[in-house]
Amino acid sequence: MPLNWKTGGLLLGLVFFAAVLLVKPIGVSTQFVILDGIVADAVSQNLVTQTDDGYTSTNAYLAKSNGKYAKAVSNPLNYSFVFVVAMMVGGFLSAMARGGLSASERIMPALWRVNFGDNQMKRYVATFFGGFVVLYGARLAGGCTSGHMMSGMMQTALSGYIFAAGAFAAAVPVSLMLFKKEA
Repeated sequence: MPLNWKTGGLLLGLVFFAAVLLVKPIGVSTQFVILDGIVADAVSQNLVTQTDDGYTSTNAYLAKSNGKYAKAVSNPLNYSFVFVVAMMVGGFLSAMARGGLSASERIMPALWRVNFGDNQMKRYVATFFGGFVVLYGARLAGGCTSGHMMSGMMQTALSGYIFAAGAFAAAVPVSLMLFKKEA
């Protein structure tokens, strides 16, 4: 049985409120940088080092914020990183609780198939490119949709409202252009 949008919205609001009250505002794009750092540190053992003053890195981005990112690379089992992993696990469990996805939906959603055909490589390239553009823009802006829009608006930050307006001003026309046919 699908979750009513009002109930889902209320539950999401409560989760965000609890996160801010108990830990900190929700944001996830930095954790992709941390994951990159974990992989790079596994390959290059001297990427992150612990000093008397804390943590530092030969990578300028990981060393900024007084080594906060370098520390997260060195100790990834922190709230933010576990939160991102839990989001992925939660999405999987949610899909399974609703009966899972059919074999064709796992490969290609019906909406994509109706609008762009059955070419899997086209879907993979478009998905990668779209994700890259969104993540690049998020890091360029110093945050992500959950950090800027959701957490930002919840804290009544003007930047959150401006980001949300810009995101919807771009997303709605692009969606209307790309997905003209309904599944």
